[in-house]
Amino acid sequence: MGGFLQKSEIKKANLDDIRLNKVNVNQKYFRPSCLSALNSRIFPFAFFDPYYEKDVSEIHLPQNLMTSPKNAILNYFSVLREAAIFTEGKTGGCGTVGMATIPYPVAYQFLTEDYQKRVTYHDFLHSFQNIGHINLIKLKRVNSVSNSQNSWRFFVEVETIEGAGKDVTYFAYYYGFITVKQENNRFKIDDMVFNGEDFLCAAYHGWSHDAEAVVDIKYGEWCKLVRRRHPTYKQGYIKYIYFYGTDGHNYLFVFFELTNGTDIEIAQYKQGISGEWVLIKINPNKCIERNNLSSEK
Repeated sequence: MGGFLQKSEIKKANLDDIRLNKVNVNQKYFRPSCLSALNSRIFPFAFFDPYYEKDVSEIHLPQNLMTSPKNAILNYFSVLREAAIFTEGKTGGCGTVGMATIPYPVAYQFLTEDYQKRVTYHDFLHSFQNIGHINLIKLKRVNSVSNSQNSWRFFVEVETIEGAGKDVTYFAYYYGFITVKQENNRFKIDDMVFNGEDFLCAAYHGWSHDAEAVVDIKYGEWCKLVRRRHPTYKQGYIKYIYFYGTDGHNYLFVFFELTNGTDIEIAQYKQGISGEWVLIKINPNKCIERNNLSSEK
């Protein structure tokens, strides 16, 4: 979808004890999204006419499509909503699907010059293979300790309709992170990384898919940091997990729940002496390394 698709790490831990405590396992892990599409801005065929059959390097978009980081992302996915490209043996629909390949050269112009150097138009186009429709269903700006002053990072979740080798089409879901930077008084996409969602994993294997278990095990057992975890506060797909630390400080960890029921850790905060929440980054793997070194002594 214009970005790098990462291969998800499979962790083979058993989730039976956690899974059995869920109220509705089937609805949580095995159902599609009921969220509305956010990329609902209309770009008719007339919008694409000035760019049709032009070389991708000759296309220049109006500045009003990129007036803010969020606006740029919404317009990018709105342009791509009805784009479609299928490879041999993978089909969908009953004739031409949507706007076919017309939107792709236009969507490429939402990328910064630096991103276009890293991702050629050929590779950009290839990343959409077998996708016939795109719905942006989640978009949220996120904080990161690595963010620069001139960049904005967003979490996204995307629902696609994809072609198959048999006479069906199917829904697929991806989540990822998009970085936007300002370039020549426009906000453009400078990086995109996506992960596919597996609907047959979290319900059966691995405590690492469950936010509360992650806090208890990674930051409690491994890092010895959790003295008392408070009840989870959930707002839509966002989970806020507060706990009182063994060091006497209050902590807040934020997770986003994906359509497949998996919780993704987004941010960590530590409460300062004035009550403010300070963004931090604790690497639980470092805790394991320290524990191993201590046991060897």
